Amino acid sequence: MNSPTRSTLRFVVLAAGFSTRLGRPKTLARVHGISLIRNTIDLLAPLATSRIIVVVPPRAVRTRAELRGQRLTFVENSQRANGLSTSVRRGLAHARYGAAVLMLPVDLSRLKRRDLTRMIARWCGSRRRVIARRLGSRGVTPLILPRWLCAQALGISGDRGLREFVGHLPPVQLALMNVPTAAWDVDTPQDLELARRRFGPPGN
Repeated sequence: MNSPTRSTLRFVVLAAGFSTRLGRPKTLARVHGISLIRNTIDLLAPLATSRIIVVVPPRAVRTRAELRGQRLTFVENSQRANGLSTSVRRGLAHARYGAAVLMLPVDLSRLKRRDLTRMIARWCGSRRRVIARRLGSRGVTPLILPRWLCAQALGISGDRGLREFVGHLPPVQLALMNVPTAAWDVDTPQDLELARRRFGPPGN
């Protein structure tokens, strides 16, 4: 996997949300003893050839402590009250000089490395396209955004992240993929409880 092509791919983890529906910091919520943020970084680390960028709230002392010793760049988002797009923009600003950016949220409790590897392989064969998880007819995260679109993506606003931006791309610029293990996110206490009861320990 450590090809010259893949080595130019940067990874951004979006972990600066308020976790309002969950009622506590989502990054530190644990499934079978492993925090969501630690599980995400553990998945990405073997694929990353440069520092993983983690967008966090100001200070984020506990999150930083949870990830001590990892090869990361923490980017604080003091504007997070203005929506998810602010975290996306912060991440892109630090990663856009790679050939592409793989962006994903922190709450995909069952995401497997094999699905990320499939997405990366698809991008390696079509480097000017956005590679995105298929949700109905839309493209959502996890997604890979090529560098030539990063400047345009920096213009997004509001709380929908890259969804609307990707939705307005012509089909020739977009490749949608089924990513089965990205189907379970943790937004509410019920989601967290289900992840703990229904699934075994996170794996790769």
